[in-house]
Amino acid sequence: MRLAVLASGSGGNAAVLEVGDTCVLVDCGISYRQIGSRMKALGMAPEQIQGVLLTHEHDDHIRGLEVFLRHHRVPVLATVGTVEAMPCPPVDAQPLASGREVRLGSLKVLPVETSHDAREPVGFVVEDRGRRVGMVTDTGVLTELLVERLSGCHALLLECNHDRDLLRYGPYPWPLKQRIASHTGHLSNEQTSRALERLAHSTLELVVGMHLSQTNNRPDLVERELNAILAGSSVRLEISSQHFPVAVNAGPEQLSLFPEQAERRPGAVRER
Repeated sequence: MRLAVLASGSGGNAAVLEVGDTCVLVDCGISYRQIGSRMKALGMAPEQIQGVLLTHEHDDHIRGLEVFLRHHRVPVLATVGTVEAMPCPPVDAQPLASGREVRLGSLKVLPVETSHDAREPVGFVVEDRGRRVGMVTDTGVLTELLVERLSGCHALLLECNHDRDLLRYGPYPWPLKQRIASHTGHLSNEQTSRALERLAHSTLELVVGMHLSQTNNRPDLVERELNAILAGSSVRLEISSQHFPVAVNAGPEQLSLFPEQAERRPGAVRER
């Protein structure tokens, strides 16, 4: 299984999951040109995409979908609430429902309800031959249902939207601060850290911090918070970016960055 976070944050979100001949896009919140250039930097191409999974209808998750579908007529899978709330809903979208597993090629995809101010938002647990990846952003709390579904995943992509102090004393207007910190807003670093205490287990291999606010968070703060939980383990911690893709290979042996030959340039995969 290969997973590439093409972009993550309030400026736009998109990720690619590839297993064998199956390749799906999770959210389409960046332009078609950006999707193409960032996939190309990873040795991939938009023509490989066979379907699009949507988490919810907010603009930073669907902004590029209409143009993408003009170039590639692939199925779109989303909850009924998401489709109904979209300004330009895709024709013949296939319905998703929390707790109801669907198959996309060799992938098993389980949507899981999140707590966000959208119509019917979900995260995903994706499985292939026993390898499980959990992807959850845009949720104000990690509910007991989410914790249950994410338990036992080999890789976790979890929202770390804001540092509480940076949000509290930052430049945002008070109503927006309240929305972000609410139960239907976004996860703080501290909330994700507490959840990770419950989710860490002996076969967890990778954690990716997702959807960082460019105003109310910093990668070093996320690393400090999550490494306090992961210290002493072999779990790899990566931080997603709004500006360049981060990609991992979720193979049968380990999860590691790829491809090694990617150049260090804007739009290229980050290597560490």
